[in-house]
Amino acid sequence: MDTSKDAIVTWCQEYLADLLQVPAEAVDPHADFDRLGVDSALAVSLLMEVEERYGVELPPEALFADPTLDAVAEYLHTHAERSVA
Repeated sequence: MDTSKDAIVTWCQEYLADLLQVPAEAVDPHADFDRLGVDSALAVSLLMEVEERYGVELPPEALFADPTLDAVAEYLHTHAERSVA
């Protein structure tokens, strides 16, 4: 599985786009979740999916400290590399 930051961002965009029923291109990875229309229930759903998919525990505090897909991808990419090393 590709754990590059770009691949993680793309997967997260597609996942949220499906939940929000919008095209993946409409999900700006730099936008705050509020601006994207991501409420706490969708954010928790994303959290659970990325933990299952990438095998990296993403604490809710990390998710809400910088609530953007870019920040989520950076966290996952960094921690996925550590678990492989």
